[in-house]
Amino acid sequence: MLRALLLSLLVSAAPLGVACAKTFALVVGVDAYPYEVSLDGAVKDATDVEGALRRAGIDQMATFFDAAARKDDIRAAWTGFVDAAGEGDTIIFTYAGHGAQMPELVAGDEADGLDEFLQLPGFDRNRAVETDHEIIVDNELNAWFSEAEAKGVHVLFVSDSCHSGGMSRAFSGKTRLAQAVTVKLSPPSQEAVSGAQVKEAQFRQVTVLAASLESQPSPEVIIGGEARGALSWSFARAIEGSADRNGDGRISRIELEDYVFANVKHQSEALQIPNFTPQVPRSEDEVVMPLTRSVAAAADPSAQKTKTHKPVRETGWDGKLALTVSGSQMVPENTGGSGVPYRWDAASGVFYTPNGDVAGENVNEGNIQVVVNKFILLDFLKAMASQNPGTVSLAPQRDIYAAGDRLAFDAPASGYKNMIVFNLANTGEVQLLDVQAEGTESHEFKLTDLQVVEPFGADHLIAISTNEPIDAIGAALASKNVDASTLLQLLMTRIDGTDTSVAIQPLYTREKL
Repeated sequence: MLRALLLSLLVSAAPLGVACAKTFALVVGVDAYPYEVSLDGAVKDATDVEGALRRAGIDQMATFFDAAARKDDIRAAWTGFVDAAGEGDTIIFTYAGHGAQMPELVAGDEADGLDEFLQLPGFDRNRAVETDHEIIVDNELNAWFSEAEAKGVHVLFVSDSCHSGGMSRAFSGKTRLAQAVTVKLSPPSQEAVSGAQVKEAQFRQVTVLAASLESQPSPEVIIGGEARGALSWSFARAIEGSADRNGDGRISRIELEDYVFANVKHQSEALQIPNFTPQVPRSEDEVVMPLTRSVAAAADPSAQKTKTHKPVRETGWDGKLALTVSGSQMVPENTGGSGVPYRWDAASGVFYTPNGDVAGENVNEGNIQVVVNKFILLDFLKAMASQNPGTVSLAPQRDIYAAGDRLAFDAPASGYKNMIVFNLANTGEVQLLDVQAEGTESHEFKLTDLQVVEPFGADHLIAISTNEPIDAIGAALASKNVDASTLLQLLMTRIDGTDTSVAIQPLYTREKL
């Protein structure tokens, strides 16, 4: 991601009363890099975001995929949008592709001496001086955004890319990190020079959403059987309306933050944490994006309505799990889904996620079905969470924990009448932690001294908050014989499609190194 720009620009709010404001969108996605390791999911991300924007009612759009993503053309589209936009309008700019670093163009501009840039397909680092017109440097983006802000135009920039960081997990996918450029490019463009003079804290009408913190990479993870960027996937679902919790036809900064934080964690299996700036919204009603299909609702607060939630099968979930098996003749039930599969090595007993993570050890023919059922249930819960995510947390935050590590788990009060908290263990077992039914004093749950012990793999701490009756679900969870398959059937018949919030905290563990 672009550290100097993406970590520093301040978020601003669109006026609440603007019902006729226009929204423009510039969407860039690059998989095919002739001079770099190509990606698998960036164009899928960009086309998904494009479709979501159109469904949201935005038709003033320019898209640039693969070889069509040329800097001059992207710049011209940006200029056209700025020229056409007026005060109170919004320009959305999304990028999915490689990011990288290079020596700073303007001396003394960067604290670490490095500029960050978006890498377009025409750039060849072996001919950096000859092809440097096919990168977009952070300072140049500063200049672009300044043009919009000078007209009172709001900017929402979403970058699903990275430039640094590392991960501890056994991840087998690609990251959106290109090799750093080591030669100093000169002279810088006039835009880069002018952009270097802009202090990011001066921005008042620019919102930036970055895929991850500087210390983390932005990986391509498997979502729905395909390589994707978790940020782009979550942003697309957000602008389809899932983030608009109060149904008023606008996505506020708080709504977008709550939705994206939760779903990036769910879909990336806690490999990344998105970054918003500033960390604290400027106001409770700060708007980052109008949904133009709902202009009437936005203009008339009395038209707000309670959102509906689809049954999970209508989101594409089919109750199956794609799985490959080696070293065994046994194939569990409920398998056969499409896409990148989970993998079970029966000889070693290791169960792997589609991302290459070790999800379970000592998995044998006696318990493989239990583990498969766990991940089918987990996919169901993720589909519910994509419509109405809750909030839970582990402290300290890491992508993997070692034996002996001590943790604190928190499921804060949600405003719903009932809450159930349980763990889906790496062995496939369902372990009840708490049931809080209507009438109890608190709907907050804390575990302050968890310790990591074997067996190691992937646990998932779940908090379900709902106004639906939970007595039957709680009774089943309290039973010694409860399993993931039974729990799935209960959830499908009792809370699927209801106003229910689901929070998921992945917990990956291993032996000490």
